[in-house]
Amino acid sequence: MRSRTHRSEPTGRRARTAVATGAAALAAVVALSGCEAVGGDDTAAGAAERGESSAPRPKRVWDTSPQSLAAVGDSITRGFDACSVLTDCPEASWATGTDREVRSLADRLLGPTGATERSWNYARTGARMVDLPEQMHRAGAHRPELVTVLAGANDACRSSVRAMTPVADFRADFEQAMRTLRRQSPKTQVFVASVPDLKRLWSTGRDHPLGSQVWKLGVCPSMLKDADAVDGKAVARRTAVQERVVAYNRVLREVCAEDLRCRHDDGAVFDFRFQKDQLSEWDWFHPSKEGQSRLAELAYRAVTTE
Repeated sequence: MRSRTHRSEPTGRRARTAVATGAAALAAVVALSGCEAVGGDDTAAGAAERGESSAPRPKRVWDTSPQSLAAVGDSITRGFDACSVLTDCPEASWATGTDREVRSLADRLLGPTGATERSWNYARTGARMVDLPEQMHRAGAHRPELVTVLAGANDACRSSVRAMTPVADFRADFEQAMRTLRRQSPKTQVFVASVPDLKRLWSTGRDHPLGSQVWKLGVCPSMLKDADAVDGKAVARRTAVQERVVAYNRVLREVCAEDLRCRHDDGAVFDFRFQKDQLSEWDWFHPSKEGQSRLAELAYRAVTTE
């Protein structure tokens, strides 16, 4: 666990008190409008200038046909183990890949040429949420119309339950990533995918002899070590990991909700039941090309829904 010497103040902090009349009421409205949400129209501030005592929340903004795309995240978005053993395969990425068998989100939105020329993949195998601000900085430099986020599995996939990223740190890192993007590209849309259900992946792959052997090499040990163990200690460990993933997904949803140009997948990836042919034949944990294609389908449906 890397040390933390400084952390920015979280965004989205709402005023705890309000006054009903006079200049104090106006000040409270102005203060609220400044932190209600980012990446959208400033209608609350306009209401304050008009002296109104309350203002409607600004409307969410979403274009269902963005024309450029950048991806941030971890090994799933890098297509790790989708094409060969222990190797990234970005051409098979659900987000920006060019493999026609996958039909990535970029391919579906931009077409084959657009996926090559107007999409960028800054995800990194092994990345955790603490790495996302830097990835967002690189993505934001292109001012893409859409950024995809799929991150958090590695925050739970640690050497032990104790080593998992604390939920408060996870939240602060994601908030920092969003602020980083907004400083560079205020109007970029953000699609946030939920963290996959790691316990379900364990359940799906645990009876495969090759998969269980590969897991012993250190694949997500907090969840996958001693794959056959069902004693109380093993069950408690897996439950703790599962609960942390649920907490991470709650953070992703809440932080995304504070940004008017952010859309969460409403738990679609977490709820998706990967079948065995949708998992890598080399590690029985990461998505295969078929699994990557299913992720692309879920993302496309979420992005293009009116």
